[in-house]
Amino acid sequence: MPLLPFFRVAIAGDSMEPTLRDGEWWLAVRTRRFGAGDIVVIDHPEYAGLLAVKRLVRREPSGWWVEGDNPARSRDSRHFGAVAHARILGRLIVRYRPLPRVRPFRD
Repeated sequence: MPLLPFFRVAIAGDSMEPTLRDGEWWLAVRTRRFGAGDIVVIDHPEYAGLLAVKRLVRREPSGWWVEGDNPARSRDSRHFGAVAHARILGRLIVRYRPLPRVRPFRD
């Protein structure tokens, strides 16, 4: 069966705070086109089978430099170096849980 172009991502932990919060659910798209600043899902280079969400910082000859938005709580390229392009599984596109708070309409 072919892979679907979209997949769900559950945010666990605080390495991407304040941008992403523990308990949020996001939709990601499988793509090979990325740019600096994108938030992506990676196959973690240190822990087999673990997926991680990080921000692409810059392209390097050996791959992409990735960092969490919360440097004190993130294990990222500062620890394991650049991530090979093949380890980037997709890019986050939209949060769908929790639903945004709706403000009452006022005249």
